[in-house]
Amino acid sequence: MRLVFIYGPPASGKLTVATELAKLTGFKLFHNHISIQFVQSIFEFGTKTFWRLTGKYRMEMLEAAAKEGIDTIFTFVYSKGDEDDQFVKQVVQHVRSRGGQVLFVRLYCEREELVKRVKTSQRKRMGKVSTEKMLSDLFQKYDLDSEIPFRKSLSIDTTNRSPRNVAKLIARQYSLPESTGIP
Repeated sequence: MRLVFIYGPPASGKLTVATELAKLTGFKLFHNHISIQFVQSIFEFGTKTFWRLTGKYRMEMLEAAAKEGIDTIFTFVYSKGDEDDQFVKQVVQHVRSRGGQVLFVRLYCEREELVKRVKTSQRKRMGKVSTEKMLSDLFQKYDLDSEIPFRKSLSIDTTNRSPRNVAKLIARQYSLPESTGIP
């Protein structure tokens, strides 16, 4: 099992690139917002119970995919610090214990472009960060620009690259299968 772990700040293109990569490789896509929306249907965003359950369901899904040998793409907003570092270490441990490997991809983008992207109506409909103020507040509160310090990541600037181009770059870098014949 291969887990492509795509991380970066809001609006850096994680879901868009992950969708293209899934089309290109045939890997399953686990968009992290699915777990957020699932738990948020009952528990308020940001509470202890909310984060505990979100982490639990994410981990169970990734563990089950590893156990079943299902190649998966996972998207994540990583913030340098103990909590996210612990989650990443757990993911690596669980995937490796099942004979799988985790392939890290860090997407980043110029701040001006992030501000443009964050304002799209699609982001608002999906319950994502959708205003310049929300984005600014997150960057003030969390370190969202850092690489995961204890794992090698492929870092890609998405400012001027198409999602398809970025997906192809990831597939080439990690020798992933290109199963759909996308040109």
